[in-house]
Amino acid sequence: MLVIVAPGQGAQTPGFLVPWLEDPTFAARFDWLSTVAGLDLAHYGAEADAETIRETQIAQPLLVATGLVAALELFPHPADAYDQVGAVAGHSVGEIAAAAGARVITAEQAMVLVRERGKAMAQASAVTPTGMTAVLGGDREDVLAAIDKHGLTPANDNGPGQIVAAGTLEQLAAFAEEPPAKARLVPLSVAGAFHTQHMEPAVGHLAGLAQSVSVHDPRTRVISNRDGKVVHDGRDVLARIVGQIASPVRWDLCLETMADLGVTGILEMPPAGTLTGIAKRALKGVETFALKTPDQLEDARAFCAKHGESSGMETTPTWRIVVSPAKGTFHVAAEAADADVLPPGTTIGEIASLRDRSAITAAHGGRVVEWLVEDGDLVSPGQPLLRLHPEGGQ
Repeated sequence: MLVIVAPGQGAQTPGFLVPWLEDPTFAARFDWLSTVAGLDLAHYGAEADAETIRETQIAQPLLVATGLVAALELFPHPADAYDQVGAVAGHSVGEIAAAAGARVITAEQAMVLVRERGKAMAQASAVTPTGMTAVLGGDREDVLAAIDKHGLTPANDNGPGQIVAAGTLEQLAAFAEEPPAKARLVPLSVAGAFHTQHMEPAVGHLAGLAQSVSVHDPRTRVISNRDGKVVHDGRDVLARIVGQIASPVRWDLCLETMADLGVTGILEMPPAGTLTGIAKRALKGVETFALKTPDQLEDARAFCAKHGESSGMETTPTWRIVVSPAKGTFHVAAEAADADVLPPGTTIGEIASLRDRSAITAAHGGRVVEWLVEDGDLVSPGQPLLRLHPEGGQ
């Protein structure tokens, strides 16, 4: 199985777009998304210095635009992607690129959302001096206890040996004076405490805009930063993107879901390297491909063909599939077990795992065609549970 991942803020480096912009088609598409964003993103990706592209309102649109246009280079016929890509995921702002790649939102909607996200987060960061520090190594429980002791938030849990603490500069200074045992602290060059309560004003702004965004259900599995669950409802994908601004990134749980799905290959969109590096440490035996420059495209397509497998989540006009968000045991809800027609939003059951219990709803409702699992069955992330015929369809 192939998973495509999109990196988050901090992956950008000065001049990383130079070789990509030599292709006139890439440059023209990039110029279009730059126009939507209202920023000269080609300048920032090719000529600006590190300090400039570190700015939140620049870095975020730059990353999303790069991922979206590079995806069209990788899959010149976009429909072909859904015969190969088993799932998509994005780290932090990369979730917006992943959502557009799964056709939940359009590229233009993605650029408006990321433009407003970047500006709102920059404004929220200016209210109180805050920052982030990577904690490398150390015992996981000791690290989390030390973060909590100093009133910080584990804003990014990126997997074994890498947790990012975020909070005020005073809290981070106290944390640095009393670090967890056997851990190394690395202050990050970011403008604020992203994915913490300090970003709540940005959540409110984006939530207001999101009310006017039309969405579609994903064409492939979307793995959410919030909890590693597979999301198959477009409205839920968008709501999670909004709430994620002030919520921790649980990339460790995303990696667990990839393992549960049986991933064999992970390809990271440019500017690549960060997420494939994490995957190499966390998912032993899984092949990775960091797409950094256009001269790798032929090899990248071969990598996709090698690991490609359709997710099976493609919707049709005649029926819909409800899928499992996680690995666990399926328990059917009494009100759904014998129903012929399910109203939109009906709870059909829940998935119970060692970690938690997840309610499953039929977001659109419809007439029950067939149950694809039985009560008590073990299921995997993205596994079809129920087939529905839309009410009013022919």
